[in-house]
Amino acid sequence: MISTDIHLLLTGDELMSGDTVDTNSSMIAQALAEWGHSVAEKMTLGDDRARLVSALRRATGSARILIMNGGLGPTQDDLTAELVAAAAGVALVINADAEKHVRDWCAARSIEPNDANLKQAWLPKGAEIVRNPRGSAVGFAIEVDGTLIITTPGVPGELQAMLPEVSDRIVSIVGGGGVHRVRVQTFGIGESTAQALIDADAEPWPPEVVLGFRAGMPQLEIKLTAASASPDVDRCRQILERLIGDHILGEADTTLASALQQVLRDQGKKMVTAESCTGGLIAAMMTAEPGSSTVFEAGFVTYANSIKHSVLGVDQMTLESEGAVSEPVVRQMLSGALARSGADIGIAVSGIAGPDGGTTAKPVGTVWLAWGTQDTMHTLRTVLPTDRAMFQQLVAAAGLDLIRRQLLGLATIPHYFSRRAI
Repeated sequence: MISTDIHLLLTGDELMSGDTVDTNSSMIAQALAEWGHSVAEKMTLGDDRARLVSALRRATGSARILIMNGGLGPTQDDLTAELVAAAAGVALVINADAEKHVRDWCAARSIEPNDANLKQAWLPKGAEIVRNPRGSAVGFAIEVDGTLIITTPGVPGELQAMLPEVSDRIVSIVGGGGVHRVRVQTFGIGESTAQALIDADAEPWPPEVVLGFRAGMPQLEIKLTAASASPDVDRCRQILERLIGDHILGEADTTLASALQQVLRDQGKKMVTAESCTGGLIAAMMTAEPGSSTVFEAGFVTYANSIKHSVLGVDQMTLESEGAVSEPVVRQMLSGALARSGADIGIAVSGIAGPDGGTTAKPVGTVWLAWGTQDTMHTLRTVLPTDRAMFQQLVAAAGLDLIRRQLLGLATIPHYFSRRAI
């Protein structure tokens, strides 16, 4: 008997070997959750015909919907279309819509389609295409023994672009739209601290609202979910604002950089960066967001002391007496960057990212930060004893947050630094 379950089958040797990290299953699960559904069973297999056929046969005997991810490309190890056709007991045929998509995709890139490209137009007879707005391989959907098989490409960006149509097909069969979810993006607070504050709060948390956390780098996402549109979700959002408001960046997919950009735009200001140990990462985070040209004036990456002196005007005697990782140097780096760019506010960082270069007085992980304006400049020294990549990410993220906090008039030194600043 066919259930209403949704199963997920991911394919590819690269997933089994660890060469590719599976982010697609979480992306699919999150999309399904928006419609009140979940993945009942997930399987990951390499490009092995026998194992894939067995998995398809089992799924078509139990699941109402099977989402098959991967194996739609132009190479010989892309087996999805062939195996689904075999499971359906139909032939592989040229699908006119799929062929047009491939030819249009190639023409847009001034490429003459070859046999490998056109392999992606061979689909099981009777299949309907699932449009791919970004890549050359369309997905397809076909009913097999009461199970709707929906195939999607393994490239994450292409999968993401196709999920709205995939969701529409699923909802048309098993329904959906029964949940209300708010995703709150935060920085500088851990899930245990946030949970403790909520537990200790005098206002009770409504049992109808499920509280969830998704920890990432550098942000923590807090999810509020109710079975249907409910004022309790909005009330819980207000509780979070009261308890951890200075850590909240925004909702949905808000990032540190996009939150800071919005504050800068609201206040009609522009910023500048002067970076040593982060190698331009702060500037890269800002300019990765669309609209950065309206609020980001310049970024200086001044690694060598000679460049700190010649480009930013840091005093040579100060560099020699205090060292590059020092309060006077980051102050002068920021002052020079502000003067040369004409920006309103900025951040300067200099530190020892490691794995070597530390001393007893300045161990690996030491960093000095200066942020603010020419008139109101703050500095802080801290030690972040972690690996080089994590050190750079933490310093860059904190740099953006410190500017955001100053512009909003929040606490000058946030708790994530006040507990460890030295």
